[in-house]
Amino acid sequence: MNARLFLALALAFALLASPATARSKKTPPPTSSTSIQYFSTEAAAQAHCPRDVVVWLNIPSGIYHDKGQRWYGRTKHGAYVCKKEADVVGDRETRNGQ
Repeated sequence: MNARLFLALALAFALLASPATARSKKTPPPTSSTSIQYFSTEAAAQAHCPRDVVVWLNIPSGIYHDKGQRWYGRTKHGAYVCKKEADVVGDRETRNGQ
């Protein structure tokens, strides 16, 4: 009976320690098929995606801001991007409306 218990515990430990069962909360980096283009002007971004909304992306945080919000076009390390492209690569809208 001790051998069976030992094997069961060893198997459970092996499954828990397996990288396949570990889940990461971070979004995986974009692959070559899912890319985002950064633009220095709003007009250039709008020309790239005429049927989409242009947002300002704070690149280090991955948070974007809509036109009329406080940080639209004002963060230190940011760019104009297409909203749909930002969503595909895992960026998100600001939660506090700024």
